[in-house]
Amino acid sequence: MLEKNSRIAEDAAIVDEAITSRRSVRAFLPDMVDDDTIRAILMVAARAPSGTNMQPWRVYVTKGEVKQRISDAILNSGIRAEKAEWDEYRYYPDQFFEPYLSRRRANGFGLYGAIGIGKREVDKMRAQHDRNFIFFDAPVGMIFTVDRRLNKGSWIDYGMFLQNIMVAARGRGLHTCPQAAFAPYHRQIRPVLNIPEEEVVVCGMALGYEDNSKPENEFRTDRAPLEDWVTFAE
Repeated sequence: MLEKNSRIAEDAAIVDEAITSRRSVRAFLPDMVDDDTIRAILMVAARAPSGTNMQPWRVYVTKGEVKQRISDAILNSGIRAEKAEWDEYRYYPDQFFEPYLSRRRANGFGLYGAIGIGKREVDKMRAQHDRNFIFFDAPVGMIFTVDRRLNKGSWIDYGMFLQNIMVAARGRGLHTCPQAAFAPYHRQIRPVLNIPEEEVVVCGMALGYEDNSKPENEFRTDRAPLEDWVTFAE
């Protein structure tokens, strides 16, 4: 029994480390990730549960010239982030409220503070936000879509799939950054990847090796205490 409990504890520690070390990395090294590793990550991630096993995910893996074409299409569009149209779906509420407003502000101030951007330095904030569209220099950029005919349950399934990718990446020494910022630029992305009209762009994701020399990667978000959001009922 002691040996079994020890093995369980060791397995739990490995899984917990993969989950807790996952974070949104915003500066990557140019070191390439080989296709076999990407395939392995996606294959294990596809073990995510989905209602009646529908598996609603669709992934476009981009590197090199194609990834650059996506970046160019967005950055050369002249559409600023604040002017981008969330016409396929809305990620955020129209009006933020507590406690979500405070959490959002703390995240923004913390990130910009880590890289020395002041509260009124709008141009620098925009430049940092635009780094989303070069996948923060990651060698791999993924675009995720879902069939628009599916319902909210499939979007819940999709979230579990995305989390699996990020955790599987950590198990291989890689980092990621999930990026909703790509969604309102679906018009620019579609022709590059030949995405059918029935598919909604859900988000993008950067994948690669963390650049530990960059200050933005020193930023860490916190989490609300368990007591703030859990109710135990007996």
